Amino acid sequence: MPKPITKKTEVIPSPDNDKRQRRKFSAAQKARILAEAAACERGQLGSLLQREGIYSSQLASWRTQQEQRGLEGLANDRPGPKVTVDEKDRVIEKLERKNERLEKELRIAKALIDLQKKAHEIMGIALPQTEDPDASVSSSSSRNGPRKSR
Repeated sequence: MPKPITKKTEVIPSPDNDKRQRRKFSAAQKARILAEAAACERGQLGSLLQREGIYSSQLASWRTQQEQRGLEGLANDRPGPKVTVDEKDRVIEKLERKNERLEKELRIAKALIDLQKKAHEIMGIALPQTEDPDASVSSSSSRNGPRKSR
């Protein structure tokens, strides 16, 4: 028996299935909740926590933040490690990387020069003479001969 022909169905995502986002409280909201919590009488704190949708541990951590640093402590911090590198340190790090790269290039260049010298020795080819800047000054005075004093 052949299978019945079915219509194409389109799946529409339900907003109920979306991933929940973490709630973020501003410093003013945290201060307001802390003030309300401080004003609560016995047995009212639980209803405040339910109404605001927070846990008692969160309220306790906000209290310690406020005690340690005041209202500034309630401000939202960026997650992750704190940035301790300033502009001067970045420049130093960049120069150190450049220095390492140049030293590596210099080692390679020296190794190539040594290899060329060995190849010339093996083949019996004389290396071209290079003039040192200091040697050219002293050789020019020797070409003219010794100076005679009068």
